[in-house]
Amino acid sequence: MTNLDRWMAERAKKDIVLYEKYGKPLEKRHKGKIAAIGPTGEVILGRSDVSVLQKAIKKFGSGNFAFIKVGHETFGQWLDAK
Repeated sequence: MTNLDRWMAERAKKDIVLYEKYGKPLEKRHKGKIAAIGPTGEVILGRSDVSVLQKAIKKFGSGNFAFIKVGHETFGQWLDAK
């Protein structure tokens, strides 16, 4: 396993924890929106993935947030695609 693979696996685990704690409560009112969840639970919501991503990188720094579509279970599965 490369360092990048290890980092991605750890990032995916952190993203799942962040989503379970801070993303799940958004599902009733914001399902389908794009969310970036920072390490302390601060959330950026929007409809445009590009806009949310840009705001999240500016606010949290690259690689320091979960980036997901609220209410969709597959947000981290692309990491396992080969």
